Amino acid sequence: MNIKPLSNHVFLEALGDEKITKSGIVIPDTADKERPAQGKVLAIGPGKKNEKGEIVPMSVKVGDTVLFRKYGPDEIEMDGKKYLVGSEDDILAIIE
Repeated sequence: MNIKPLSNHVFLEALGDEKITKSGIVIPDTADKERPAQGKVLAIGPGKKNEKGEIVPMSVKVGDTVLFRKYGPDEIEMDGKKYLVGSEDDILAIIE
């Protein structure tokens, strides 16, 4: 897959939250109907232009694990797999 987002857009792979009960039973993220709010950055655009026409660099990089607004990014499907595409403004934090 070769994709290059434009402007300040970010291409994300959603990371599911598997939950483990006290007895050790794994509940997969598919059991929960809500979208995950964590993802891995797969591609980023060059950045958004400011009022002077200068490109402001992105604050995230490829490979970062991030928290994003649950319903901010748009869901798309490519090659049979679901991805998220949103703006840098949809990202709330970088998980280190």
